[in-house]
Amino acid sequence: MGDPPRLLDRVRHAIRARHYSRRTEEAYLVWIRRYIVYHRKVHPAELGADAIATFLTWLAVDRKVSASTQNQALSALLFLYREVLRMDPGPIEHVPRAKSAGHVPVVLSVAEVRAVMGHLTGIPWLVVGLLYGADLRLPECLELRVKDIDFDRGEIVVRRGKGQKDRRTMLPELVRERLRLHLDEVRRLHEGDIRRGCGRVVLPAALERKYPNAATEWRWQFVFPAGRICRAARFGPPSRYHLRESVVQKALRQAGRRAGITKRLGPHVMRHCFGTHLLEDGYDIRTVQELLGHRDVRTTMMYVHVMHRGALGVKSPMDRL
Repeated sequence: MGDPPRLLDRVRHAIRARHYSRRTEEAYLVWIRRYIVYHRKVHPAELGADAIATFLTWLAVDRKVSASTQNQALSALLFLYREVLRMDPGPIEHVPRAKSAGHVPVVLSVAEVRAVMGHLTGIPWLVVGLLYGADLRLPECLELRVKDIDFDRGEIVVRRGKGQKDRRTMLPELVRERLRLHLDEVRRLHEGDIRRGCGRVVLPAALERKYPNAATEWRWQFVFPAGRICRAARFGPPSRYHLRESVVQKALRQAGRRAGITKRLGPHVMRHCFGTHLLEDGYDIRTVQELLGHRDVRTTMMYVHVMHRGALGVKSPMDRL
C-alpha cells in the first residue's frame, strides 16, 4: 500500500468528482493553502470555527479584500471541512464582513468597440469578436469545440458554462466567414498532428473512457487550439489544449491602448457591452437575460433600463460595427 493522498490532493479529487469548474478548483486550492499557511501549517483537522473566523477577519481587516473574495474564501474552507475532512467546523461567528462595493460595469460605446476591433488581427480578433458579438465569457470561448459551431443555423452552443449550464447564442455574420477560414487552418493543423502521431485533444470528464476515439476526432478539437502540444501529466498522453487566456487578455489591452481607450479594458467588458448595446437597441430584457445566461433578471438590469419590445429575433451587435 502506498502513502495516503495529501490533503490538497484529496481536495482536488473531491472537486473533480463533483465536476466543479477548473477555475473553482484553482481558487479553492489557493484559499486552502493560504489558510494553512496563515495558521503556521497546523493541519485543518486540528482547527475549527474560531480558526476560520480569525482567518476571515484577517482578510477583511488587514488585507482589505472585497466581499466576494471573502465569501469565496469561506466557501473554500467550508468545502474543505464538510466535503473532504467530513467535519462540522461549528458556527462561524463575529467575523467582520468585507463591504460590497456598488461597482458600475465598464461599458464601451459602439464607436469604442469599433476602434478596439480595428487594432486586433488574427485569432485575437476572432475571439474578441465572439466575446462581444456572441456573448461569450473568455473561458467559454476558448473551450469551444468544432462541433459547437453550427454555421447553417448561425448559432453557437456553449457547453457547461457558468453554473455548469448549457445555452445557445448567435453566431455573428461578421465573424462567420473569418471563422470558417480559421477552422480550415485548424483542420490542417490537426491533420498534421495526426500524421505525427499526436493528434489528440484534451476531453472533459470521463468522455475519453466512454468514447476512446473521440480525442482524435475532428469534431472534438478546440476551435482555438494552443500553438504547442501539451505534455502535462495531468492531461494524460501528449495532447493539444486550447489557447491560453493571457494571449487574448494581452492583445485586448494593447488594442485598447492603441485605440486611445482610457477605460479599464478586459475580456469581460465585452460581455457588458453585448448586454448594454442590445438593450440600447430596444431588445426585450428577458431575451437579453436568456442570452446572457443570467439566473435573475436583476443581474441583467444593471446594464440599462429600456422599454420592452418582445423577443423579435436578435441580431448580434457585432453585425452593426
